[in-house]
Amino acid sequence: MVDFPVLSIMTFLPLAGVAIILMIRGSAEDVERNVKHMALYTSLFALAFGLFLYKGFDGASAEFQFVEKVEWFSSPGFTYHMGVDGISVFFVLLSVFLTPICILASWDAIKTRVKEYMIAFLVLESFMVGAFCALDSVLFYVFFEAVLIPMFLIIGVWGGPRRVYSAYKFFLYTLLGSVLMLVALLTLYAQTGTTDIPTLMENPVAVKVQLWLWLAFFASFAVKMPMWPVHTWLPDAHVEAPTAGSVILAGVLLKMGGYGFLRFSLPMLPDASLFFAPLVFWLSVIAIIYTSLVALVQEDMKKLIAYSSVAHMGFVTLGIFTMTAQGVAGGIFQMLSHGLISAALFLCVGVVYDRLHTREIGRYGGLVNNMPRYATLFMIFMLGSVGLPGTSGFVGEFLALLGAFKVDTIVAAFATTGVVLGATYMLLLYRRVIFGPQANNDAAGMLDLNPREIGILVPLALLVLYLGVFPGVVMDRITPSVDKLVGDYQAHINREPLAEEERVEEDVIVEDIIVIPEAAPIEEIKKEEKGKTHD
Repeated sequence: MVDFPVLSIMTFLPLAGVAIILMIRGSAEDVERNVKHMALYTSLFALAFGLFLYKGFDGASAEFQFVEKVEWFSSPGFTYHMGVDGISVFFVLLSVFLTPICILASWDAIKTRVKEYMIAFLVLESFMVGAFCALDSVLFYVFFEAVLIPMFLIIGVWGGPRRVYSAYKFFLYTLLGSVLMLVALLTLYAQTGTTDIPTLMENPVAVKVQLWLWLAFFASFAVKMPMWPVHTWLPDAHVEAPTAGSVILAGVLLKMGGYGFLRFSLPMLPDASLFFAPLVFWLSVIAIIYTSLVALVQEDMKKLIAYSSVAHMGFVTLGIFTMTAQGVAGGIFQMLSHGLISAALFLCVGVVYDRLHTREIGRYGGLVNNMPRYATLFMIFMLGSVGLPGTSGFVGEFLALLGAFKVDTIVAAFATTGVVLGATYMLLLYRRVIFGPQANNDAAGMLDLNPREIGILVPLALLVLYLGVFPGVVMDRITPSVDKLVGDYQAHINREPLAEEERVEEDVIVEDIIVIPEAAPIEEIKKEEKGKTHD
């Protein structure tokens, strides 16, 4: 299993599906039907290989596994190098799990340019998997940037009335930050002579260089997450994107920023990460509190969930930069949990939008009467977003806050208020949509979930509950990699002052050796002069 190129197959299998879709011919109706089925089968095959990857992954090892390194494909400073560890394997699984769900969610909702739409999603899946598997910084950058193209098209072509504005805003924000990351990667190569990520993780560069590189990486990853105050592109992108676009954007693409912090900022730039950690703490606290307050006053369901995503990502960055085992593990778990919960919430919004064609909260109410199955599943996802114990949302937030309390109790106390605010806006949303007065006759006449929608939402609900009750399924596999990351970071930080003292002692010894031989002849000359004067 180790020699089987499962990562390359998962990365490029969707592109093979694209090639087949391009060859489909026939009447418009036949082409549309066959394209949908081909896209679904391709994504399900990729998911099957993902399950194969999960089964063969050694959860007790902190090393990279399923490594593929093609030397003959290499050029100076670049090698085709793929692999996963406990941190990246679950992001790969999240990508291949959500893609078929997005295709099913678009089955009836997308009615124009269906062929191009399915191609965009398969290309996007290929680039997402490649970004999480890449172990060469150039390869990572190519995949990291390439996801912008299909996502730009998904928003700009199949989005809402302001889709072009939102697509360009999303593209320009993320591209600007990524240009600075490219400069940082080139500087790393100039400093070390390699683009191999495991090698760079084991050999941090000089402290003065780290500070500038950290800021360059931060500009890219902070926009991608997104962190406050560079989050303003996200609500517009979510509101205008089709339902499946919002699902994949919140479920996977936002996680690339957090993954970048874990793969580049912490291991490669540990001194700079320690220096800038207080800045990240307070930006995270502001994001948690401010965006929660903004979510409270939203009348658009998608905007409310979009702002809640910024708040939840605040817990992620808070946990990661505590540099504690609990905080980092909590940040990773929170990203995975949010990928499931936010995806499900956007799907729930898509269900009612397909029926009533509005996202305005005030147009709904009393849906528990005519949509009880929908109300039950929506409740599970809402409670998961709140962080109720027994759901996956609780585990990540609890561990992230636990790590924060170990480092800075004041920051942790402020961040904890976000849990209360999150419960407030989500419970208000649920009450107004599900239990509010049913004044709208159109809302009262909406039908409950159909079999396809149940097939989409039930697996997500089961995962949210299962990971909340049995978090060890994830924690046992990410813990060795997290412990290695935190251990290497702490060892480097604690070793650095000792190295400085040793250099100071060496300098003193050298000065003594130089000074003493030069001073001795002077004393002898003075003695000789005194002797001559006495005589």
